[in-house]
Amino acid sequence: MGASKGQKLSGMQRQVLSLYRGFLRAARSKPTEDRRQIESIVSAEFRRNSKQVDRKNFLHIEYLLRRGKTL
Repeated sequence: MGASKGQKLSGMQRQVLSLYRGFLRAARSKPTEDRRQIESIVSAEFRRNSKQVDRKNFLHIEYLLRRGKTL
């Protein structure tokens, strides 16, 4: 999602980034060993989905966002 200076993120990109940051914030409240594992899982899941899901498939992205918010 690396938006450089001057580039504006779309609403959906902001939602995905917010969800990602939320998961990482939640991981901070866990013990160090668990935190590393959670951060690794979260990072791997987001990376996997970024490669598998077409950026223009908004319905699927919205589905994944809703699913992530319920976890």
